[in-house]
Amino acid sequence: MESEWLTLPDLVEVLDEPLGRVRRFLDEYQLVGSRREGALKVPALFVKDGELIPSLRGTVIVLHDAGFSDDEAIDWLLALEDSIGVAPIEALRAGRKSEVRRVAAALA
Repeated sequence: MESEWLTLPDLVEVLDEPLGRVRRFLDEYQLVGSRREGALKVPALFVKDGELIPSLRGTVIVLHDAGFSDDEAIDWLLALEDSIGVAPIEALRAGRKSEVRRVAAALA
């Protein structure tokens, strides 16, 4: 799944939060980003209606516990997952947290 990516300044604007708070979101895994093209960026799908997706943090922690790096976690969240029929991030955005976490936990 292709995704628009947001830089930290973009996130400051979209979330209407100061840069320090946005960095804390990353430190606490409320967001997860990648430096694939230089600057640290976060998939725009990780934000919905100017808010963080609440279920993202726990899902990222489950993926880290399964041995995923940040980049691998992002790739998994954005890719079609056959067992749930959509990309995991789409399922999280639709409120299907339990289903996504069950699949993520099975990856360990």
